[in-house]
Amino acid sequence: MTTDSKHAGRALRSDPRWPAVLAVLAITALYWTLPESLTLGPTWVFLAVIGVLLVAALVFHIKGNPKLNFLSGTALLSVITAGVAWSLGELVNGLLQKLLPPRELLRSALALWIANVLVFASWYWRMDAGGPHARDLRRSHTEGAFLFPQMTMQPGSPLADSNWKPGFIDYLFLAFNTSTAFSPTDVPVLSRWAKVLMMVQSCISLSTIAILAARAINIL
Repeated sequence: MTTDSKHAGRALRSDPRWPAVLAVLAITALYWTLPESLTLGPTWVFLAVIGVLLVAALVFHIKGNPKLNFLSGTALLSVITAGVAWSLGELVNGLLQKLLPPRELLRSALALWIANVLVFASWYWRMDAGGPHARDLRRSHTEGAFLFPQMTMQPGSPLADSNWKPGFIDYLFLAFNTSTAFSPTDVPVLSRWAKVLMMVQSCISLSTIAILAARAINIL
């Protein structure tokens, strides 16, 4: 292996985009656990489409084509979001029509709730301030759809970091709070598109929690 190949391999392994890739793989695994009646078409077809789009996004990133990487990544998240939304609708129908066994219903609701957090964390990471590539080009993160606490630190403060940029974990924390507290907690939302996405995420989370609560009450 050449020196350039070794450097490229190390750079790829340390790429901050890998947590987002792992999130997509986790969503795929969660979707695989759903019963066939809740999935959008045959499960293997849906997962195959996700796999193709994920590989395409990775290839475009490695090749240094941020525009095609952004487009393929956006298409990937759109397909995943459609699948999760479809499954949630079928889950609600399964509850009302009593089509699913109680254990399967609860397991599916939990899987969709976790997938919902990961999907919207990926959306925020993908869309904020022009996307990960545009954020990487800047020296620090000073503006975007979300006002992170680090952006409000005064210079000279012990916690201030002039080179700070949000990573995937920051958007995951934001998405988790939105799904649990139905609010962004410590991160004000500045952009209209972000407010719309957070409302959609909260509605999906609330619907899933309502399904779990309804089933629990029915059991009692």
